[in-house]
Amino acid sequence: MIISKVNASAATLTKNRTEDSVVPTSGMCVTCVDGCIGMCEIGKSAYRGHEVIYPQPFGVITTAGEKRYPVDYSHFNIMGTCVGAHGIEADSDRAIFPNVNLNVEFGKDKGIRFHCPWIIPGIGSTAIAKNNWDGLAIGSALVGTGLTIGENVVGMDPEAVLKDGRVVDTVDLKRRVNLYRDYQRDGYGAIVVQANIEDTRLGVQEYAIEKLGVECVELKWGQGAKDIGGEVKIPNLKRAQMLAKRGYIVLPDPFDEEVIKAFERGSFKEFERHSRVGMVTEESFAKRIEELRAAGAKYIFLKTGAYRPVDLARAISFASKYRLDLLTVDGAGGGTGMSPWRMMNEWGVPPVELHSLLHQYASHLAGKGAYVPTLALAGGFSFEDHIFKGLALGAPFVKLIGMARGPIAAAMVGKTIGRTIDDLQVPVYIERFGNSKDEIFVTASSLRKEIGSDEFDKLPTGALGLYTYYERLSQGLRQIMAGSRKFSIDNISRNDITALTPDASRISGIDYIMDMDKGEALNILDN
Repeated sequence: MIISKVNASAATLTKNRTEDSVVPTSGMCVTCVDGCIGMCEIGKSAYRGHEVIYPQPFGVITTAGEKRYPVDYSHFNIMGTCVGAHGIEADSDRAIFPNVNLNVEFGKDKGIRFHCPWIIPGIGSTAIAKNNWDGLAIGSALVGTGLTIGENVVGMDPEAVLKDGRVVDTVDLKRRVNLYRDYQRDGYGAIVVQANIEDTRLGVQEYAIEKLGVECVELKWGQGAKDIGGEVKIPNLKRAQMLAKRGYIVLPDPFDEEVIKAFERGSFKEFERHSRVGMVTEESFAKRIEELRAAGAKYIFLKTGAYRPVDLARAISFASKYRLDLLTVDGAGGGTGMSPWRMMNEWGVPPVELHSLLHQYASHLAGKGAYVPTLALAGGFSFEDHIFKGLALGAPFVKLIGMARGPIAAAMVGKTIGRTIDDLQVPVYIERFGNSKDEIFVTASSLRKEIGSDEFDKLPTGALGLYTYYERLSQGLRQIMAGSRKFSIDNISRNDITALTPDASRISGIDYIMDMDKGEALNILDN
């Protein structure tokens, strides 16, 4: 059954007056009463209008869609076996879960190395990203996984220096790149700089390559949360005017005298900054790839969203033809920042369907002998079982899972715990583990030994939160893989999961549980 949040949600800080009596189609209270102050989305829209399009409160939340799709990754189960081992000797003393190898090498030259098969696909200019960057960058670098600097970071930087419409110096982007690199170890992981249409006009990726030494860049067609450009809220008039001068769409017009007066008297408290939608053509795509390679880009990625199937075909076709190093495909319902709420719920191809189509298209290309880049899946993944299912559904082409909300949540919790430690007000729920970061974070002792006490003591607790979350994912994934007798990422196959419903099987091409192993099972019985 498909269920949408129609007229009330925690995301928009709205609720129904009669929560137990709501019309399924409209989401309105069965009895809408004259005199109600307007707690539902219709009511709040009556006095705050377009503000209610977006999740609230902006800047301190991450957001994802609430719609329940007819098929999701919970409709698949992981298959284990009691026979053999792949990627290691079939010996009970060797085939133990700590020996599972989670390393991934990808790119045309296999020159990008991650210690774990996941990447943060794009943390850009939103306040939630900037406020948690220390934890995300340092934690990702310490673990040896990828982190993508998302769109509009340079355009939003008030200290960025532009000359003739092109960036020549930055503060924020430079800091983000360098912070990751300062903690990167043994060449594992990668910092990626993404660009949308405004970033491309500003020359952000050329600057990142030539001035900051960035090797990996990513073109962005879209994301699972929305099919328009990125948006943020701006509570400052001067900054809104700066962004308008830099070419962004800013609403309402921050130079209009009546708008300025309304802002100053408090009629509204935030401007909206919007990015433009891209206009993809093969000609412009090929030109941009040529420009980036000429600028010195060593690796080029593409990230696309939950657009219609023909656009997915276009994405993988272009990525194949122009020999990109990674294609990330983000299913509907995702989001980390400021996506329009109802759009997030109601547009796009859901993850299982989108990822199944991606596998079909990749198989078609491979069947013709065409180059297929490494693929990454995104769209609501957060735990080790999700990661395994995504890798299996997309095998052998998918080697990475994109996650953003989970890592942000881990970094935010770690940061919050650090604050409570500093204030000597550790909550009882956490105090049972201790009152210091060495006691509270279970990875502290091993990490302190690994990097030394001086370096460990400098770590922000947001980074410890992400590092420890990733440690949990790693051990959990190793256990699942060992149970399936798959001891490296390359050994995972589509046969390692099964569909629990005929619909899930039909959509994905994964065997229905009652059909799985049928021929082999009958052979065993007959022999």
